[in-house]
Amino acid sequence: MRDTISAPISGALPDAVPGTVVTGGASHSLRHESAAMHVAGAAAYIDDMPEPKGLLHVVPGLSTRAHARIVSMDLDAVRAAPGVVRVLTAADIPGHNQVSPVGRNDEPLLATDLVSYYGQPIFAVVAETRLQARHAARLARIEYEDLPAILDIAQARAAGGAMVWRPLTMQRGDAPSGLAASPRRVAGRITMGGQEHFYLEGQAAMAQPGEEGEMRVWSSTQHPTETQHMVAHVLDRPSNLVTTEIRRMGGGFGGKETQANTPACLAALAAELTGRAAKIRLDRDDDMMMTGKRHDFVVDYDVGFDDDGRIRAVDMVLAARCGWSADLSGPVTDRALFHADNAYYYPDVRLRSEPLKTNTQSNTAYRGFGGPQGIVAAERVIEEIAFATGLDPLDVRLRNVYGTGTRDLTPYHMTVEDSISADIMAKLADDCAYRARRAALRAANEGSPHIRRGIALTPVKFGISFTATHYNQAGALVHVYTDGSVQVNHGGTEMGQGLHTKMVQIAMREFGLPADRVRITATTTGKVPNTSATAASSGADLNGMAVLDAVRRIKDRLVEFAAGHWGVDAAQVRFLPDGVHVGATVVPFPDLTRAAYFARVSMSSSGFYKTPKISWNAETGRGRPFFYFAYGAACAEVAIDLLTGETRIEQVDILHDAGQSLNPAIDIGQIEGGFVQGAGWLTTEELVWDASGRLRTHAPSTYKVPACSDRPRRFTVKLLDHAPNREDTIFRSKAVGEPPFVHGVAVLHAISDALASIDGYRTCPRLDAPATPETILRTTERMRGLAAPCPVG
Repeated sequence: MRDTISAPISGALPDAVPGTVVTGGASHSLRHESAAMHVAGAAAYIDDMPEPKGLLHVVPGLSTRAHARIVSMDLDAVRAAPGVVRVLTAADIPGHNQVSPVGRNDEPLLATDLVSYYGQPIFAVVAETRLQARHAARLARIEYEDLPAILDIAQARAAGGAMVWRPLTMQRGDAPSGLAASPRRVAGRITMGGQEHFYLEGQAAMAQPGEEGEMRVWSSTQHPTETQHMVAHVLDRPSNLVTTEIRRMGGGFGGKETQANTPACLAALAAELTGRAAKIRLDRDDDMMMTGKRHDFVVDYDVGFDDDGRIRAVDMVLAARCGWSADLSGPVTDRALFHADNAYYYPDVRLRSEPLKTNTQSNTAYRGFGGPQGIVAAERVIEEIAFATGLDPLDVRLRNVYGTGTRDLTPYHMTVEDSISADIMAKLADDCAYRARRAALRAANEGSPHIRRGIALTPVKFGISFTATHYNQAGALVHVYTDGSVQVNHGGTEMGQGLHTKMVQIAMREFGLPADRVRITATTTGKVPNTSATAASSGADLNGMAVLDAVRRIKDRLVEFAAGHWGVDAAQVRFLPDGVHVGATVVPFPDLTRAAYFARVSMSSSGFYKTPKISWNAETGRGRPFFYFAYGAACAEVAIDLLTGETRIEQVDILHDAGQSLNPAIDIGQIEGGFVQGAGWLTTEELVWDASGRLRTHAPSTYKVPACSDRPRRFTVKLLDHAPNREDTIFRSKAVGEPPFVHGVAVLHAISDALASIDGYRTCPRLDAPATPETILRTTERMRGLAAPCPVG
């Protein structure tokens, strides 16, 4: 069954039966609402939309210095180039030259006298064609006075450690004393690289001016309301004159939560100043040069433990390369601390962040939002203890997981009420024969001089909610028409993850309708205002409850009308697939809606939801930032070639907690994709800047995202069965956006296990990420030169 186990990754997905409505059980795997259009190439994205008459094209002019003063800027040749209608600079902005998403005033839309990273927009060309704009943008003559550039974490620390956001400390107990009293102790460092979002559809926006100052903006954005506010801010007008709309994105992964604002504002500025519609679509190279990435981290850790592998105390400092402005680096580094425990209880703990300022792209949201970096650090701690004690890493993990009712308080003083990590790991280990395979691999490695194999089983405990409490709200607008068809609008955005499909299913389930009677519309600030970003894995949780609220308000009115019209008790009115049961009478849904219309019953309603129970105090580092936790575990087996450093993922088995899944097929697809993306971050995807601060890996020719051949050769994904969410979420489901990304950590530790065979599993390889062939070869040489295990107390 698709709600318990996936087919092999190459297997076909069965179509849904339209109109199936499940009451009480796991939901139906309805096909993605845009699947047929995706396959046929008919799904429209920003650049596919019909172009308004007189459309202009916008291309930004980018800095060629990482840190410099602008001494002079000669744009005469740009203005004189063929097809150029206007050249935009900061002086042309009628409102505020700021697009900081956190109100720091540290992120100008267009640079003025100072540039802070290589690739920063300084001006923008508005031309009749995109090609003309591209050519003209390269004709600018800009004279710079170079300033010292800080490009990485080490340089930032050496220069005094300037930060883009306040650092945070989370602590419970007394970590220094706990470390001093521990029977054994180990300290070390792990480095994790960043990651390019590499969405298939790049950053794009189109703006069209209207009457009396109106501006309509189509933007590939995960946060339509923020984009609306930014455009209004730049144009110096109220938000009610700006409407932002997005039907679908070709991927986002967090890269369009804040980074979509600059393209949208440039398109709107061009439309405002020329009176013509304007469109911007960044080249892949410009996109990668301009936009922020996943934060790379350096984590220093000190852990105390006993001979049985039980943790006594942990002290960690998590430093991040944040880039030139704050963006979302504060919340990202906060979430790294929130997840630096992963599934494990630390009796005495101190976690500290360093969100460091550098002259590189302003790093931003990325699937997991800092959580994966914290979890990688937690798993390195487990690995260190396993090598120091000679224990199986799985046993160390099982001995340190959170309990329920005991050993259940996180470093941020939230109680873990439903720890199921031990159960999930134990079940997965049995299902995939982890212990027998581990023994067999070790035996095989003894007779294999060049190809070594490794295996690892790692858990995930991921907190679900925005840590910015005010974002945990959503709105919806539902219309029922007289013919019984339904239109659903909500504040979430579709980026391929199936959010719209799940919202359709909610209306189907409640009204008892087939899929072809429920229509989802483009997300627009003109219908649902003040939306939160589709991020933090909360899209279905928040918007689903808002849609449900709107639907049930309409249903209550219809029930009241039907009960009075047919003379039955309200409890006898039920919405089922064969029609609306009104006592002993079955009324087709269109007949009910038509009758309700003539009785002047409102069949339109807004809906609203705010997440309960949550609170967070950043000043004290305490609170309940998460509504609940999503759990899971992955077991990965790899093979590495010690001569070339190449890696192959042989087998992956995943058991994941999706609660009572809204759509098992879509959720399994998200888990598969999230795993591959996480494994790519930790193995193949490497960002490289040169000494001048220029990103050298700015195209698919130099930046290696996972390909089909990089997927596991055997890949099985199961959803945890009979595990409804204990909290009152939408139909007791759990979020499935970000948590699966962390399953890729199992691959990093399987590679580490394979490398440990070089010296007979005596030494912790201390493998950094990404574990590219070069990194693996360097680690191999270091392992061959080691004679003693990692130093322990």
